This record gives sequence, C-alpha cells and structure tokens, in this order.
Amino acid sequence: MSSKQIQSLFILLFYIFITLPTRPLNAENERIEILFLGSKGHHVPSERYAQIIQALGPKGINFTYTEEMNDLNLDYLSKFDALMIYANIKNLPLEQESALLSYVKNGHGLLPIHCASACFSNSQKYINLIGGKFKKHGKGIFKVPVHQTDHPIMKDFLEFETWDETYLHSNHNDKNRTVLQYRTEGQHQEPWTWVRHHGKGRVFYTAYGHDQRTWGHPQFQDLLFRAIKWAIGDQTLELFHKNKAKPLVHSKKATVQNYEKRQIPLLYQAPLTAAESKKQTQWPVEFDLQLFASEPDIVKPIYIAFDERGRCWVAETTDYPNQVNPHHKGHDRIRILEDTNNDGKADSFKTFIEGINIPTSFTFHNDGIIVASAPNFYFFKDTDGDDKADVKKVISTGWGVRDTHAGPSNLKYGFDNYFYGAVGYSGFNSEVNGQKIKFRNGIYRFKPDFSEIEFLSQFNNNTWGLGFSENFDLFGSTANGNPSIYVGIPNRYYQGIQGLNAPPGHKMVTHNKAYPITHEIRQVDKFGDFTAAAGHNLYTARQFPKKYWNQMAFVSAPTLNLLANLKIESSGAGFKETNNWNLTAS
Repeated sequence: MSSKQIQSLFILLFYIFITLPTRPLNAENERIEILFLGSKGHHVPSERYAQIIQALGPKGINFTYTEEMNDLNLDYLSKFDALMIYANIKNLPLEQESALLSYVKNGHGLLPIHCASACFSNSQKYINLIGGKFKKHGKGIFKVPVHQTDHPIMKDFLEFETWDETYLHSNHNDKNRTVLQYRTEGQHQEPWTWVRHHGKGRVFYTAYGHDQRTWGHPQFQDLLFRAIKWAIGDQTLELFHKNKAKPLVHSKKATVQNYEKRQIPLLYQAPLTAAESKKQTQWPVEFDLQLFASEPDIVKPIYIAFDERGRCWVAETTDYPNQVNPHHKGHDRIRILEDTNNDGKADSFKTFIEGINIPTSFTFHNDGIIVASAPNFYFFKDTDGDDKADVKKVISTGWGVRDTHAGPSNLKYGFDNYFYGAVGYSGFNSEVNGQKIKFRNGIYRFKPDFSEIEFLSQFNNNTWGLGFSENFDLFGSTANGNPSIYVGIPNRYYQGIQGLNAPPGHKMVTHNKAYPITHEIRQVDKFGDFTAAAGHNLYTARQFPKKYWNQMAFVSAPTLNLLANLKIESSGAGFKETNNWNLTAS
C-alpha cells in the first residue's frame, strides 16, 4: 500500500464524511455503537480499549473511547446502543447518575467490566443497577465454570483459563439478577458473571479483566461479544453474520519484487465490494460515511484535491511503486470527478492528463495544476474549456527517483503566495536561478515559476506529511515513529549566524501508538505503531463538531488501514500533540 495516500485512506474507494444530529436507531443499522468509559489509573483502560477494537471491530462493533464524565448525558448517550464501563472513578454526580439510570431504563445496554464494580462508590443506585460492589481480591490462574448453560450468552461458550484477580463482592442485588458463572473459593461460591434487567434495558457484568492477559484471550473477547449482542437485544444477532470479511490468502509460490528490489511473498485479501468494505470500516458516531466513487470508475488513487467549483481531482497511479520509467512516460493519469445531479456520488469522470509516471501530488495554480512527478514538476493547463490539458511543460527537475516512496508530495498553496511541499530521502538536487540547491527529508516552499525554492526545515525521517493551521503554523509527519512535527523557526533565520545550526522540526508526540482494528497488517518497521504516517491535514472548517476546529490533525497510517485524530494544542512557544484515536479505521 502506498504511504502517500495522504488524503484518501482507501485504495479503491472514496468516502465523504457528513455529520449527523443523532444516530438513527433502527433495524437498518449494520453496526453496533458502544461508548467505552475509561479513566487514568493502573488498569490502563485505553490499552484495553485498543485490544477490544481489534478483536470486535471487524465483527461490526464500533467503540468510542472517552474519559469525560460529561459525556454521560442523555443527548450523547442516545447515539450509542450500549455503554461499557472499565474505569476507576470514585464519584458519580447526580446529573450523570440520573442520565445513566434513564439511559438503561429506556432500553439501552450497560456493560460494567471488572473494576467498574469498584466505580462510583458514592452511588447506591449505581451499585444496585450493576448488581453488586467490589469488596476485595487476591490473584491467580483459574477457570470459572458456566452455571447457566442455557442462557443466550453462555450457550456453547468455551470456559477458559487465565491469570486474573479473584474478586469478591458485597452489596449484592439479587432482584432481576441471573448469575451465569460462579467462581469457587474454598467452600464459597462467588458470583462472577451475571446479568440484570432494569426497565427495558439489560445489564451485563463480569469480574474478569484485570489486564492484557485476560483482555487478549480469545474466549474473553468472545464473552464480551456475546454480552454486547445480548445487552442490545436479540433482534440484531443476524447482522453480525453478514459482516465477515473474506479471508486473507497467503501464497508461498507467488512473489512480487518491491521498490527495494526484494522478492516478497504475496499476501492478499479477496476484493470486497464497496458495500462490503463499508461494513469493515469504523468511524465516529457523530458522522456518517457515504460512498463517493469506487472501482472501476477510479483505479489506485494516490492523491486528491478539490477545485473552486467543488470538483474532486484524483491522481491515479498504476505505476507506483515499482515502474519508474527512464523516459518519464507512464501509465498514470489525473482525472476530474464531479457530482452533477447532487446525489452525493460522482457521475462525471474526465481525464485531464494521462501518460504520466507516478504523480505523487498536485496543486491548483493559474487555472491549471502543478504536478509532482519525479524527477520533474510539471504545469498542466486547459485553455479551450474541454477539461483536457493542452498546456504541458516542465517547470522543475532534479527530484530524486532512487526510491519512489521517498519523493516529493503534499503540494499546497500557502497563505504567503508560495507553494509548499514535503520530500523524503530521495530529495532534491538541482540548480535554481543559477544557484546550486540540494536537500532531503523535510519541507520546502517555491515560487510557481520555480525562480526560487527554499528548504524550510529538516525532518528526521522520510517525510510524507505537511499541513497548515488557520494561523499558518506549519506541521508535518514522517515515517518510522514521528507522526506529528512542528516547524517553529524556518532555516533561513539561522543562516549566517556563526556556531548556530538550524534545528530539525520539533517532534510533538510523546508516543507512537496507533490503534488499528485488524490484526492482519504488514509492516517492516515499528510493528503496530506509526511506521508510515502520511499527511498532516488540520481541520480548519466549521462543519464538523467544535472539538475538531483548528486543532485536530488527520494523519493516516496506511499500513494499519486507519486515519488518526491527533489533537494539536498550544504549549509554551510551540505545540503539543495527543492521540485522539481514529477518524476512521478499516
């Protein structure tokens, strides 16, 4: 997969996000929405969340993580089918208590897990709701037998052995409670897993789940899967049988030579339709995801941008990554997609330019486009109104081609009337206006006629991201562990100062974690982390919820099949970044 798919997460599909006022709860929904309430503390709920989205995400269950108690309000809770609690929070305010009780009573599910029985100790109503309260524990390796084998959750369930804490409970509420499992401790039978009814709603509790050993166990994951289905109502059960992806197929005989001239075995998944792909995709509960275009109308998009008429321009490259043509003629093209009947889907597909080789980015200029297609930059323009380029000229050369995934990308028009871009270690080496210029791994700006080019900041690694805030602060991302970088002072301000060298871009992240919803990934470096962070587009419009405005950056991790939310906040003279999970993952 291309690491320069910086604005389009999917190879075969284009989707458009729209915001929804509330989630329509009806039989047509083909995924279940769960709000996961966590907290800071030794149970590390965020890490357990990362485990469960991988286990249950591909089965059609969409989790949203929060540590905000203010999210326990009926307006927000109504967007979800059930609430899962795995947290250590002492107090439950009366307003949130009332919302929680009403939410369950009105027919939604509640799934307090493990430490949730020690939560909200100030609220007797909460303790009664879940059916008991944590008292004390030991620890050890044990198996808990099934007591109610005929219950829908436990039918054909496989008991399992795991290391966990041996919870004992107090304040048992036997009203409307059915114990599904008892753990034996000496002569004592301790209720371990149970269910309750509250009004029209259903409650599931299990004492399992202290750390990653249990949460990573396939049978515990199956227990939560069954519990979620039961908690939201049996009428949804059949939906899950439709959401299974076609299996990955591994061939030991078939190989392909990649851009590094390595022979690697093929690992592929049978192609999915657009509708099937959507079922394997997750996105925030506030949004809907609508298909805009798919194969065969588009093929292998690597970059998209929208013109002043709202048309979607797409660079398609079948040559990437291995077919670098020494004569710079290729099989790739740039096309114009348009929705002419306002139904939200592209129905007009025009080829603006074809026969180019690995166009990694483009930007609009002077009624045409500037295209990065190493070793050259081109200017293409339509002068007779037929949406086909009739002006074709080279405006720059010297961009490296020794590795196609390390070339120029992310072309953008800046507020200062320069054009900006990123480049990896293939770099730039040429003469510009009589001056020899050479650089690699970082971001640059140039005048549209290439009478001037300026290298702004060195980055530590192969650079695939560039973005502006609405205040024209400059950000970027790289491969191999650096998904968010801030450029505080461009290199030019250090030039000519003896003993003072320009520092690299400031790494803002304190982590490198990404959160895929699938185990089926292929990576070379930093497995499971941001090994191919690409794009760094800050949301500066006002259509999305306010938490996105000028502070949420969308950074893709294409080898993990996700687009991450990175929250950018002021910190001293610069910025800091925190990971806010995914905008979408598949």
